[in-house]
Amino acid sequence: MSLDILNDIASQFNINTSNITFKPIIQGYINDTYLVEQDASPMYVLQRLNSHVFNNITGLHKNMENVLKMLKAEDYKTLQLIPTKNDLTYYRYKDGFWRLLSFIPNSVAYNITSNTKIAFEAGRIVGKFHKLLENEDITKYEEPLPNLNYLPFRIDEFKKAIKTTTKERLQKARLEIEFAKHHLHNFDTLYNAHLPFRICHNDTKLNNLLFDQNNKGLCLIDLDTIMKGYFHYDFGDLVRTVISEANEDEKNLSKIQFNIALFKSLVKGITSNGMLLTKKEIAFLPISCVLMPFMHGLRALTDYLNGNIYYKVSYPEQNLDRSKSLFRFATLATKKQSEIKAVIDFELN
Repeated sequence: MSLDILNDIASQFNINTSNITFKPIIQGYINDTYLVEQDASPMYVLQRLNSHVFNNITGLHKNMENVLKMLKAEDYKTLQLIPTKNDLTYYRYKDGFWRLLSFIPNSVAYNITSNTKIAFEAGRIVGKFHKLLENEDITKYEEPLPNLNYLPFRIDEFKKAIKTTTKERLQKARLEIEFAKHHLHNFDTLYNAHLPFRICHNDTKLNNLLFDQNNKGLCLIDLDTIMKGYFHYDFGDLVRTVISEANEDEKNLSKIQFNIALFKSLVKGITSNGMLLTKKEIAFLPISCVLMPFMHGLRALTDYLNGNIYYKVSYPEQNLDRSKSLFRFATLATKKQSEIKAVIDFELN
């Protein structure tokens, strides 16, 4: 993206654009993101939304506007959507949609951690997010990404990909395909349990949380996936990215662990806000630690079979490596179910 175009887009928002510069932020698989600095000081975050992924930008931003009104507390930092000069929260440039967000100074995000304080704070922020939204009317919210965390839909997409992929990709992914097929229906009981819907973030990976310089949790970011869902989606997604101690495309599978000490800290953080879960919700928390890494592994595998058309990749087999890593974590979480349940029972029951 040229500097002239970025300057033109930034000028559409209600800000002072003198002496601004743009730095790409290489993080995330979907949107294009730039840090906007003014006189060398970070001021804003400019994002181009991926309209191939999000086809309901109006609904997406309506959800964001609703949720940002509710996410206000002394121990939760609130992001701000900067309006355009036409008083909209996004700007359309050619075939793309852009938004401008406030920058939270002295903040940091992590891809992985081995720090129990970070695990606790990650849990605390996700718990606070749900506590602040626990009475929110879910009918006010649209679904910008229908079926995002609905495993039966992901299974259908996986089966279609197997039929249409190349022989070469089938061969390279044969072990992962076999693993996925063997575990496709391990989670049917969760989807048939009639769990209560909540307003969820739906993408609570560790690098979607901000911390201050002392590792105090600040807030969740990347709110595009806000919509109704099960608490288990946010819990399981947080677990898979905090507890593993490895990146989700780690090639050395021996580095992937289920760190029970980190898990204990994470659960303590979630419960520190007084968030109330039903007994049925609590009962399905252990299996959600398997569900979310399995689902993300299945999505990565499906995208590999489809030719890497959804996630950004830096090399052709990256999605396949993601699936191997995520399936490895799902296997470890399955083996740790008794320990996981013991921690949850102690902290939540």
